[in-house]
This record gives sequence, structure tokens and C-alpha cells, in this order.
Amino acid sequence: MNATCQGITRRLVHAAAALLLCASAGAALAQAWPAKPIRIVVGFPPGGGNDIIARLVGIKLQEALGQPVVIENRPGANSIIAAELVAKAAPDGYTLLVNATGGMSVNPGLYAKLPYDPVRDFVPISLIGEFPIILAVHSSVPANTAAEFIAYARANPGKLRYSAASTSFQLATELFKQATGTQIEHIPYKGSTPAVNALIAGDVQMSMVDTPQILPQVRAGKLRGLAVATPKRLQSAPDIPTLTESALPGFEIVLWVGLFAPAGTPQEIIAKLSAESVRIGAMPDVRERLFAMGVIPVGSSAEQLAERLRTEIPRYTEAIRKGNIRAD
Repeated sequence: MNATCQGITRRLVHAAAALLLCASAGAALAQAWPAKPIRIVVGFPPGGGNDIIARLVGIKLQEALGQPVVIENRPGANSIIAAELVAKAAPDGYTLLVNATGGMSVNPGLYAKLPYDPVRDFVPISLIGEFPIILAVHSSVPANTAAEFIAYARANPGKLRYSAASTSFQLATELFKQATGTQIEHIPYKGSTPAVNALIAGDVQMSMVDTPQILPQVRAGKLRGLAVATPKRLQSAPDIPTLTESALPGFEIVLWVGLFAPAGTPQEIIAKLSAESVRIGAMPDVRERLFAMGVIPVGSSAEQLAERLRTEIPRYTEAIRKGNIRAD
């Protein structure tokens, strides 16, 4: 064997030894985990829906794993601050991220230079819950069904306006506009409450908002709920048809919140967290609390959340480009 071959052989042996050492270290870490408190970083302020869900899951994980689970709120910049922090954290299972559709599926198409990659820098653990969206209109709009509203909007291009409190709700409405060929002007609001109030006041004619904000107003008769953008009718509003059955076959958009870990976290830890998340999502008290918030409990496998990202990111990126949506 010549010197070159001997050198290559030595490097391969060293590389193999290093890989075995890393694998052994990862297995040892996974076996000892958790040996200290776990931190869940949330990219939203305390008291909001995502924060409440993170704390609910954190309590259940704490009970199951026997270690404290601490919720750390890092709001700002469409959850970029929290996501970047966790992406750069040690992949040891002690720093996790609760993030939502906006931070993981929308931001890649919204920002030219995002300081993290949702697919490359994270390992999905579980999709915790889904936020259904309702298409609602002001009482002055002459439409009692989604099909009638679409016809009305097509007959009045550029004359209608819609309110949206975040990029995710704007994206949902832009997807609706692109699917129906309608021209409806976007009016931004800082918060779902002002956006819904603007609809009640008649300052805008329509809005696509998650159920906790809009459903009470529909039930009170202040707004007219025309359709939900979920695959099936909602348990909390069975009288409101889906967009698929009423006007737009195949049209669905559902916002969600999920649990992630930094890329490189040992698979044994991911598997344990995913199994616990599925178990937590099936608990009657957890499901009751989420339903009361207008959230559909899920508790998916890691693979199901990964597939959600793979399908949503290109779809939403294209919709953002067509709708010329910009970051606030």
C-alpha cells in the first residue's frame, strides 16, 4: 500500500472512530435526559393563545419527565427572536421552541434574509393544536353564503376592504383572493381585537380570523359567519359550512402551533418528547381546555409536523410573492 492510500486509510479510520464517539456520546446523553430543568422558548407575549398552550404542555411534560419545565417568552419580530435563539442553542433537549404557522411556514417567504431555516435548523417534535379560520362579513354585505360573497366581491372589484391583524391572517385572505379572482383591499390592524372591531363597525366588509376572536361576535349576531377554512366543520360551530363544501372545493388553510428542538438533538430525546406530546394531546382535560380556547387539539407525530412544513412553505412563499405581501 502506497503512502497516499495509507494516509487516506488512516483518515477514514479516524473519521469512523469520531463518528462512533459522537454516537456513543449522543446515546449516553439521551439515556441521562432529562437531568435538569427544560426551557421552552415562546415567540409571543405572556397571556396569548400560543403562550397559554406552551404553559399547558409544559405542565404536563413536567409531570411526565420529573424535571421543571420553564416557559421563557421572547416576543418580537414575528417570532424571529425566539426562533433564532433556539436554533443556536445546544442540541441537548434542554431548550425547545413553541412556534406557529407564521414563524415556521410564513417567514421563509416573507423575509429575504431570515436568520434561521425552519427545516435545516430545527427538528419537529409535535403539532400541538390548530387554529381554525372563519370567513366573516359585516351585516351590510348582501351575502348569506360564501358563494354569494364571492359573486358580490367579483361584481365590485376594488370596492371592498378586509382587516387583518397579522401576516398569517393576511396570507389566508390573499390565498382566498387568489383562489376566487377577487380584488379586496387589505387594511392592517395591530391586534385581532381592533381588526374584529373594525369589521363590527363596518370600516371593513370582511375578515378571516381565528375562532376565539370572531366566533363570539358571530354568535351574538354582530357579524355573519359564512364559512370555515378547515377540512371539516367545527365542533364549536357545526352550522357554519366549510369553504370546500360551500364555494371552493379543496380550499383549506389552518393555522397551527407546534413544538420543535434544535437540529442535532438526539433522536431518542425527540422520540420521547414526541410520544409524550401525542399522549398529552389525547388527555381529556387538555382537549377540553383547548376546545374552550377555540383550538383543535392534535398532538401529532414528529413526521406529521415535518410534512406540514414541507407542503406549506412553498405554497405560502408563492402566495406571498403573488400577493406582494411585505413584512410589517
